[in-house]
Amino acid sequence: MLFVGINPGLYTAFTGHHFARPGNRFWPALHGAGFSARLLHPSEQGELLRDGYGITNLVNRATARAEEVAPAEFATGRNRLAAKVRRYRPRAVAFLGVGAYCHAFRIKTAAIGRQADRFAGAVVWVLPNPSGLNANYQLPDLVKLFRQLR
Repeated sequence: MLFVGINPGLYTAFTGHHFARPGNRFWPALHGAGFSARLLHPSEQGELLRDGYGITNLVNRATARAEEVAPAEFATGRNRLAAKVRRYRPRAVAFLGVGAYCHAFRIKTAAIGRQADRFAGAVVWVLPNPSGLNANYQLPDLVKLFRQLR
């Protein structure tokens, strides 16, 4: 499984760890859904690799807000991600953010959940952005969706 974030926020870029900002619900959702035996700290992200899970971003450039990422950066990121998926061959790729997924694939809308199309041979899932700023999905909702993915 490869989890794909939008791009690193400034705090994440500063720490060098994915989903590091306090209030981000990625790590609690991951644990609550059974991907990890215990709640991992962002600095322990390497432990996921041992269980066959990876984390990357569509766009590597850090910004204060995801809205600062240009559409062309998403297209470039999609191509870079495709090469990564072909190289590492995860069974599934989970995009964490509907908007980022839509920008990357130049589509208008996407539903949360498993997608009909594959990406570089992998099954595709779209999940909500786990940022604490995404008030549309609370932690129990995220855990339920992550559990469906698992």
